[in-house]
Amino acid sequence: MIYLLLSILASTFIFLIFKLFDRFQLNTLQAIVVNYITACILGIVIYDEPIKIAAIASSQWFYGAIALGFLFIAIFNVMAITAQRNGLSVASVATKMSVIIPIAFGIYMYNESAGFQKLLGIILALIAVYLASIKPKSRVNVKNSLLLPIILFLGSGIIDTSIKFIETYYLPDNGIPIFSATIFCFAGIIGVFILGFKLSKKTSKLDFKSCIGGVALGVVNYYSIYYLLKALNHESLESSTIFTLNNVAIVMLSTLLGLFLFKEKISRKNWIGIVLAIVSICLVTFA
Repeated sequence: MIYLLLSILASTFIFLIFKLFDRFQLNTLQAIVVNYITACILGIVIYDEPIKIAAIASSQWFYGAIALGFLFIAIFNVMAITAQRNGLSVASVATKMSVIIPIAFGIYMYNESAGFQKLLGIILALIAVYLASIKPKSRVNVKNSLLLPIILFLGSGIIDTSIKFIETYYLPDNGIPIFSATIFCFAGIIGVFILGFKLSKKTSKLDFKSCIGGVALGVVNYYSIYYLLKALNHESLESSTIFTLNNVAIVMLSTLLGLFLFKEKISRKNWIGIVLAIVSICLVTFA
């Protein structure tokens, strides 16, 4: 349970750092690229065995890590475009509601329990995520462009499902640090090419503050994945329970942080979402 708690805290800090990016007007793309490079280096440092490129390339999880690296940066870009075209609330709801994909996969693929109390908790969690994600005076309307929110929904769900699948069938007990590092490595490589192209076209200039922000984001981002994998590797909790608790707790804490640290307005729907989040966490935890 401690690994799940640490993953939730790390993921919530990602929200906090992104809010600070906006406040200090940092270049998000540059910070994201540096973040992936930092997370990759951190995974290599934490790995307590000699780094053998040939052994990594021949491992069963290697191609899955490559695919996840592509998905990480691709879905991030889709998230950014969705937020710009459809609104931040649409992007947030599409991302968080995608938790239903790994939950359904866990129940079907791994024969995880699906009792009445747990299913009720999952349903309440989805409602809580939706209500807590809606910002005051925002209109979640995806009728104008369904494609981007659907891609974001599917992509986010596939990432979580793939991480659990690879962890279950292909990842050795001591392989979490290097597996995480490999994912971030390929995401970083793609990001470097994108950033290099923008710099060469002189549409962007390298910003030192953004790079420092990227380092901070990279440390938090790495541990959010690292501890999620550690939680999924633990036998005491099922993946459907972990993904439910992880997602709903992140939304709840992020909303409360926005209230207390950034003086964001929280609507009646947001408060109902927070209350439902607490109820759903209790139901799923004690199911």
